[in-house]
Amino acid sequence: MEALETFIVESGIPEEAAAYKSIVSDVISELVLGGAIGRIKVIVTPEDSLFQMAIVLRSSQPLVKLSDITNVDSGSAVKKEFTISVVEEKYLPELLEKLWARYGRGKVRQPERKTLIISAENPGEESELVKEMIIADPKRTLQSRLVEMAIRGTPEGFRVRYHSMDENSFVFVASEDALEPEWIEGAHQILAELQGEK
Repeated sequence: MEALETFIVESGIPEEAAAYKSIVSDVISELVLGGAIGRIKVIVTPEDSLFQMAIVLRSSQPLVKLSDITNVDSGSAVKKEFTISVVEEKYLPELLEKLWARYGRGKVRQPERKTLIISAENPGEESELVKEMIIADPKRTLQSRLVEMAIRGTPEGFRVRYHSMDENSFVFVASEDALEPEWIEGAHQILAELQGEK
């Protein structure tokens, strides 16, 4: 796991704080989130059945477009097809899903692992349009992994939850009981402290 700038876990019971720090650390490692998280603070308040987490994220990744991961030729008007050569194979499953959704499975051929041939009425036009197709949204993927991490780090039975995320922060609050507005406000204050705001 990449070293975090700040990793604080507080609880009224010191042994509990150490246990939760270990749990959260393990989950961060399992979900490979160390590179995304810069600073994290967790406060566990057993007497209120309250779990609060605030995270300052490292710089976010941009959307991945088809042109970022492939080379696209202008195609053949005679054959009514164009070719996509895959450069970054890790996005191949998402790429295929997007192409199938747009053209249908029958019009997307894969003669080799990294070569895709697309049948289209206007191959030159389509090959230009498809270059701007969004293949992956790392922010959306990151948000779902952060929510999973927070849920897995939360005490058993804390099923009432709140979370929010923006470009560079994530806040999570959970409890057994209905969430109090001041608890959510408190989690945002923890985030402000992590960000260096007072």
